[in-house]
Amino acid sequence: MHATVRSVIEVASERHEDFCILDTEASPEHLSRGTAQYADAMLLVVEPYFKSLETGRRMAGLAKDLGLERVALIANKMRGESDLEAVREFAEKHGLEVGGIIPYDDLMPAAERAGSSPLDFAPEGPAVTAIQQIARGLVDGSIAGNGAVKA
Repeated sequence: MHATVRSVIEVASERHEDFCILDTEASPEHLSRGTAQYADAMLLVVEPYFKSLETGRRMAGLAKDLGLERVALIANKMRGESDLEAVREFAEKHGLEVGGIIPYDDLMPAAERAGSSPLDFAPEGPAVTAIQQIARGLVDGSIAGNGAVKA
């Protein structure tokens, strides 16, 4: 599987005007198997819980060790200011960037139950809107090493 993913990324990376956003499994295995060697940036999706934040911190360290300069946390399922503050405090303490914020959105599990993609199910929903903003920030360079997106 990793060889196939590497091949897709290699082909996609040949044209600098193209962008390939890859959603990998929550595991450091793709880093150790060379999948990330063609990546320009890595966004680590975290939730406001210590185990998730600590995993994000460790993955950021591995990514930087492999030479990825653009690494940022994406704060996911934020239910309020206290969740966001927990992520921001952790990131600041460990020298990490918060590159985007995705609010908790009841439409996401509803899309799952309906067997539909969130983009098709609720294209104007708060989580989909935030994800689109993060994707634009990644493409235009305003996140992952060039300043956090304010959401």
